Amino acid sequence: MDILIQSLVSGLALGCVYALVALGFVMIYKATEVINFAQGELMMVGAYTYFALVTAGVSGVFAFLGTLILMGILGALIERVLMHRLIDEAPFTLVMVTIGLAAVLRAGTGMIWSHDTLNFPSPIPDGSFTVADAIIPYVDAWTIAVTFVLSVLLFVFFKHTQVGTALRAVAQNRYAAQLMGIPVQRMFTLTWALAAVLASVGGMLLADISYLHTNMGFIGLRAFPAILLGGLDSIPGALLGGLVIGLAETLTGTYIDGDLKEIIAYVILLVVLLIRPTGFFGSPEEKRV
Repeated sequence: MDILIQSLVSGLALGCVYALVALGFVMIYKATEVINFAQGELMMVGAYTYFALVTAGVSGVFAFLGTLILMGILGALIERVLMHRLIDEAPFTLVMVTIGLAAVLRAGTGMIWSHDTLNFPSPIPDGSFTVADAIIPYVDAWTIAVTFVLSVLLFVFFKHTQVGTALRAVAQNRYAAQLMGIPVQRMFTLTWALAAVLASVGGMLLADISYLHTNMGFIGLRAFPAILLGGLDSIPGALLGGLVIGLAETLTGTYIDGDLKEIIAYVILLVVLLIRPTGFFGSPEEKRV
């Protein structure tokens, strides 16, 4: 029983990281119809930004807040400088641009900090606590708690604030939103900024759970099945998909086979898409006019 509880908590923690990456994917896609394959690299840059601030002598809390601010600025700059100029290009072109952006971020980070694995200065205290004889690391508990709080804040933001309502309007129909006087371009910029902030939180949590390395951005590809599983245009689906994939990988690695956990996400994805092509919460695609 203790192994099962530990595996469930560990799987939920990993799933929360996947969910944070998936949320950024979905937010950008809903607003701009761009699939951002650089989301994992934004997560990696966020972790390195926190590392750089702490190394420079900034205390943990201020380093965390500084990372969120800097990553929000980076996300906004990416949209204004790069994606804004290409918004009317073909979807394939935009996908290739984000893949190129991912490579640039990965290479640039490696040039600054090297491609070696680094010790991450954890903002979370070391140690663990016991639940029914199961040892639960503090980092896993904090990862789950932080993701829950962020999910609640996002729900409140999108449902009960004017800016959140404007973002939902743009996601539903950008042309109608523009006719209603909503500054669509500013909403695009804000979406990229929020996605980068979410990615940075996921990056700090992942680096604490595993390691700090320039290749940690590839988790974005591991999180992609979670997005399709939940529905490419569904924020609740991104959360659920991330949790399902995290639990599936951890439980498979614990009870079945360590190698099988590398592909179990895609097995689940294929089964679900055969039954429901739009994912758990996705809606059938409608052509916007």
